[in-house]
Amino acid sequence: MRDLLANIAWHALTGAHAKFAAGSGDARRYAPGFSPIVGFADPARPDFAALARSCDPGERFYCIDGPAPGLASWSVDLESTMFQMVWQGAAPAGDACPDAVPLGPEHAEQALALASVTRPGPFGPRTIELGEYFGCFEGPRLLAMAGERMTAGSLREISGVCTHPDAQGRGLARRLMLKLLARQLQRGETPFLHVMRDNASAIGLYERMGFTVHREPVIRVVSLR
Repeated sequence: MRDLLANIAWHALTGAHAKFAAGSGDARRYAPGFSPIVGFADPARPDFAALARSCDPGERFYCIDGPAPGLASWSVDLESTMFQMVWQGAAPAGDACPDAVPLGPEHAEQALALASVTRPGPFGPRTIELGEYFGCFEGPRLLAMAGERMTAGSLREISGVCTHPDAQGRGLARRLMLKLLARQLQRGETPFLHVMRDNASAIGLYERMGFTVHREPVIRVVSLR
């Protein structure tokens, strides 16, 4: 598990999510429309020149670990660290959110609109195709969602967790997460997630739920000039 987590993007893009990937050699990316995340065979020596052949100028990507591009054709737009957290808690009892609606391609516009307001991390119009996604609605309005993104071996990432500002304080995101956790554990999977190190409220929630910090990788947002 540790080896997979140490380079989770590469293992996802060359494994279970290869059908959603673009690129070749030692560099891969999620195809346009999915989450703008890249992976390298060796994060310590990322081949940004190879990656550029699968990208368009102006595209922005999230890179986990490794050095900055060091090429004039790439710029670094953001650099920080995040926590990679792994589930260590007890299995949730029952379905914490039985009224949640499975999100499909017909909900892509609503999911993208919610993500644009709440900024849960790298998100594209087809991100909800990467795994199970569930949402809480009020009439036709999507108020909260949570789903699955990267996967490798038995590891399954919980991602896209967000609640519209108008609906915060109701526990919707927590209930959606518990629903996903229960489903993943029933499948014999190990849930994990990523959260920016300065998001203290989310980190506290995840720790209370049963996640523990596994490591603190560097996260960069880079763009092709």
